[in-house]
Amino acid sequence: MSYNRVYNFSAGPSMLPESVLEKAAAQMMNYEGSGMSVMEMSHRSKVYESIIGSVESKLRKVMNIPDNYKVLFLQGGATGQFAAIPMNLMTKNKKADYIVTGQFSKKAADEAKKYGEVHIAASSKDKNFTYIPRQEELDLSPDADYVYICYNNTIYGSTWDYIPETNGIPLVADISSFILSAPLDISKFGLVYAGAQKNMGPAGVTVVIVREDLMGNAVPYCPVVWDYKTMSENDSMYNTPPTYGIYMIGLVLDWVEENGGCEGLAKINEAKAKLLYDAIDQSPLFSNPVDEKSRSMMNVTFVTGDETKDADFVKKATAEGFLNIKGHRSVGGMRASIYNAMPTEGIEKLVEFMKNYEKE
Repeated sequence: MSYNRVYNFSAGPSMLPESVLEKAAAQMMNYEGSGMSVMEMSHRSKVYESIIGSVESKLRKVMNIPDNYKVLFLQGGATGQFAAIPMNLMTKNKKADYIVTGQFSKKAADEAKKYGEVHIAASSKDKNFTYIPRQEELDLSPDADYVYICYNNTIYGSTWDYIPETNGIPLVADISSFILSAPLDISKFGLVYAGAQKNMGPAGVTVVIVREDLMGNAVPYCPVVWDYKTMSENDSMYNTPPTYGIYMIGLVLDWVEENGGCEGLAKINEAKAKLLYDAIDQSPLFSNPVDEKSRSMMNVTFVTGDETKDADFVKKATAEGFLNIKGHRSVGGMRASIYNAMPTEGIEKLVEFMKNYEKE
């Protein structure tokens, strides 16, 4: 069936697999004989309890989450976690190390300063966040309560190509624009979290995966909906969770499994990214500013070097059905966010358009 859909290169909320949207549409009026939409269900109902339980089971399987980690479905977005993390974890020595590799890790560090001492263990600001600092460049504190990174930098198009060694101090990572795109060894982290709207589902759900021993130390003034222990003890349903968004994550996880899990999608994503980076590297017009080993597989940034040309390219690309290709306002240029749901055909057509634009 043709829906006249565009190629949506948005950094988030981003495109979802068509088969997922079709299934959600088919179940919209009557979910599996319940006589109602998931949108209308009580979160206390047996039907919904089975939905949220199955979504957690699927996520544990797909991401290979160890048994000593809790999975929480929260609200407040990744930005809410900028505060929730220090309120739950920065409670022993009241100090944390932040490695700043882009705007979101900077915002997280700024927010954490309200709750304790923030030490910037490394930053790539000196080269406009176009690289990831190496292990030997990290100035880690021996008494930090945790070390924080943003695993993939949506705005600048860079990603961690290694997991930093933190000498036993819990490593915390924002994996919003990386989750489900490739395997990740969760046991190397104390906590990872992700806003759903890039690779998991619609906006409104924040998934937190936290090691059990890190729960139960929240500051007294921590809002109850962000207290990991309370939310865990109530199966993420202390209050009404984002019910429909969680259901949608379940449909996406089914699709991930159908495509070979995180391992299968990693191969597809690597091929898609290579197609686009090769076109940029071979182009006389476009270039990518990111250090080659730090290049993101999910967010590909590129420029012509001329702001007028950049604007012209974005305008013409939009007219051809390549939407949301404009770079973030703080960086300029162009950015193609090529998450799991972006088909290879979308990259091929974008590359073809770029080559035709060069000739013009």
